[in-house]
Amino acid sequence: MKLKISLILLAILTSHVVWSQTITNNNQIVKVLSFNILHGATTKGDFDLDVIAKVIKDANPDFVAMQEVDYKTNRAKKFDLVTELGWRTKMSPIFAKAMDYDDGEYGEGVLSNYTFLQSRNIALPHSSGNEPRAALEITTILSSGDTIALVGTHLDHLEDEKDRVAQVKKINKVFSLNKYPTILAGDLNAIPGSMPINILEELWSASYDKKNPKPTFPSDNPTVKIDYVMFYPKNRWRVLETEVIQNAIASDHCAYLVTLELLVE
Repeated sequence: MKLKISLILLAILTSHVVWSQTITNNNQIVKVLSFNILHGATTKGDFDLDVIAKVIKDANPDFVAMQEVDYKTNRAKKFDLVTELGWRTKMSPIFAKAMDYDDGEYGEGVLSNYTFLQSRNIALPHSSGNEPRAALEITTILSSGDTIALVGTHLDHLEDEKDRVAQVKKINKVFSLNKYPTILAGDLNAIPGSMPINILEELWSASYDKKNPKPTFPSDNPTVKIDYVMFYPKNRWRVLETEVIQNAIASDHCAYLVTLELLVE
């Protein structure tokens, strides 16, 4: 009888330890969505922010790195898109300007389920006459108590890789100095194996399957991968799951969802 009681107590204690570890691990799981939102227009041109918000809500991410974000432009009906989408998704919004555009501004946006400790907007190099680009970084504390950084960016879209190469070199130079585990997400306008991606992957680890990268563009019939989630340093993150979310109306890009686990140092 004493042996039976001891075994039962051991089973209860063991299950408690496993349950506690699961809770701890769940607190260190981070879901990141990279989403080029086509300045809110949708592929039907009807400017339906609820369609975009539904993609985000259904994905249930902790963070969203958004590209092609308008701030009070005429074409976006003078809306502050990241704030509007933050309100619709109940996430905290922040916008970073890359350039002036259409009587407003254009750049990057981040939505977060966590408060912002700090943020910075890094201007990326570009050739004269080409569109300015930016990298928006936010720093936050997860429910586990760990501090991390998230960088959202949108690289040059032209066929010539010159600006993209300069931009990824700047990204590596700036964010390699980060003291916190960092995630990089965005529309990089470059395919796996291209020079810009190879330069980034000298520092950042990829979340996609290099033998079979799932395409993310165009959304109606994806044929190429140009949307990414990467992380640094390699020993602090583990990829749990990736998903390409195809919605042919919300944007001309698929949203790319990656679930990461922050590992103990």
